[in-house]
Amino acid sequence: MKNLVEELTNKQNLNDNDLKYLLETDIYDEELYKAADTVRRENYGDSVYIRGLIEFTNYCKNDCYYCGIRKSNDNSDRYRLSREDILKCCENGYALDYRTFVLQGGEDPYYNDDLICDIVSGIHMLYPDCAITLSIGEKSYESYKRYFDAGAKRFLLRHETADNEHYAKLHPESMSLDNRKRCLFDLKNIGYQVGSGFMVGSPYQTTENLIADLRFLQELMPDMIGIGPYINHKDTPFASEKNGTLELTLRFVSILRLMFPYALIPATTALGTISPNGRELGLKCGANVVMPNLSPVETRKKYDLYENKICTGEEAAECRGCLERRVEFAGYRIVTNIGDVKKHA
Repeated sequence: MKNLVEELTNKQNLNDNDLKYLLETDIYDEELYKAADTVRRENYGDSVYIRGLIEFTNYCKNDCYYCGIRKSNDNSDRYRLSREDILKCCENGYALDYRTFVLQGGEDPYYNDDLICDIVSGIHMLYPDCAITLSIGEKSYESYKRYFDAGAKRFLLRHETADNEHYAKLHPESMSLDNRKRCLFDLKNIGYQVGSGFMVGSPYQTTENLIADLRFLQELMPDMIGIGPYINHKDTPFASEKNGTLELTLRFVSILRLMFPYALIPATTALGTISPNGRELGLKCGANVVMPNLSPVETRKKYDLYENKICTGEEAAECRGCLERRVEFAGYRIVTNIGDVKKHA
């Protein structure tokens, strides 16, 4: 019997049947984790990059069936941060040695291109040694180009699923997988470091869907790949759906590391939410990024994409200190440079 982990490590690829077997069985897990950690150490050593997350609006014009800040959730306590609020978050983060700021929010039309560019250029002017990442959804090529020219050089946009039929089960008809993919390739063409990804264990997801996700990522070759377990929210149509599992998510993190050795892969907050040591386990399975929260404490609970999200009551310094201890305990070390992606092989 061939060793699938060894083959995946050497070839950075498997056929669909072998990927299906690897995803659906746990017999390779320990070997998979060990191989992934070896590859991440070959490429990034024991470094773990920190990104300061600023969740600046929980308004959203979209109605994704899985998301707690979907526009139809009338129970959501909505908020928006001002330009000054966002710059204050950056000031606090910079003092804590953050050199990457991630501005994440719902697709909120209040923040038009002029305002986004004003915010980005303001951060860039005050902190020219920092990287600015945007995670604000689907826009036109022209809008993405304006943000890039203003100083944002990274963009995170999860594709969520690469299968059209599955996409339609997770999103309203007003949303299109083709448009989501168009956005990702536009971002690459402009010159962004691009991040994509998906939920593991989302409703109606099959192993074949997950393999399609891997094939799409091979086509896109993103710089960052963010995955986490699906976690439900009580105020969505999927309130009673089962959550994704820690085991499959960790298996997938390791597979991603072996298929995309160069990639920046976060140990996500969702991993830490589904298991007390989920982020540490993610690091041991090949992840090399963590994203502590720089948002004001009074707004953190309101950015509730899913239930029981962790770290909603901590000040920025507490969040940073807690994660640093966790990372060190797992056997790695936080580094404070901007942490660019390694060159693709």
